[in-house]
Amino acid sequence: MTKDSPVTRTLPDLLIEPVVRLALAEDLGRTGDVTAQACIPEDARFSAVFSARQAGVMAGGAVVRIAVHALDPQATVTIKVADGEAFEAGTVLVAVEANARALLAAERTALNLLGRMCGIATLTRTYVQAVAGTKARIADTRKTTPGLRALEKHAVACGGGLNHRFGLDDAILIKDNHVAVCGGAGEAVRRAKAFAPHLMKVEVEVDGLDQLDEVLPERPDVIMLDNFSLDDMAEAVRRVRAGAFGPVVLEASGGVNLTTVAGIAATGVDVISVGALTHSVTQLDIGLDDR
Repeated sequence: MTKDSPVTRTLPDLLIEPVVRLALAEDLGRTGDVTAQACIPEDARFSAVFSARQAGVMAGGAVVRIAVHALDPQATVTIKVADGEAFEAGTVLVAVEANARALLAAERTALNLLGRMCGIATLTRTYVQAVAGTKARIADTRKTTPGLRALEKHAVACGGGLNHRFGLDDAILIKDNHVAVCGGAGEAVRRAKAFAPHLMKVEVEVDGLDQLDEVLPERPDVIMLDNFSLDDMAEAVRRVRAGAFGPVVLEASGGVNLTTVAGIAATGVDVISVGALTHSVTQLDIGLDDR
């Protein structure tokens, strides 16, 4: 399997359910869907499909299933497109047969989350395709919507991207403010290496070639090249690869967009982190249609 191969992804229901239930509770308010209660018989059934209005990459089928089943446990939900698969406009993503009141009450929550996740997966796939043929991998950041991180990072993975650290507890990432408090990047790395257990990696952000030279002898696992020019980034790659510093992953960050990402990848960096995958994504247009 190559780094650009689509991968079918799954996310445990345990991580999805709290998000969906909170969103449903927000939408249902104190008395539930009064429009459906007023207009639709209590025992009416409704067959409908979640259809793509535009092409994209699937992420979030389980969100639809969990949202519908939360209000109608007996509903039949059939996911037609697996997470990670590309689809064309007009594709049926999920088919549902359920109590009409329940399905209509779950509709907006399901569409909001599904559309956002598909939007993230689709944008990620676009970035992955933009660096095809290079060694660079596309990664997300912690610039996620509060409360939606598990879903959004899952969507990035569905699009072929890498997940950066999930939170503050799973890797050490020394940034500029840590360096300022410690009194230097090299000293910060030394402290981090002394603190870290054997399975925890240490990454340090550097903002220039002089700082790169300072941290290299401390042998961090990952060095983030923050807002480097392309020339300085290429020079950083040359220095790291030419030195006897052991395996060091080089990550590029800052100023990354679809116009610049190919040039960044061409410098030879290993990873390119892109906050826009989650903080500036456009919702993919998906609708619920009568079947």
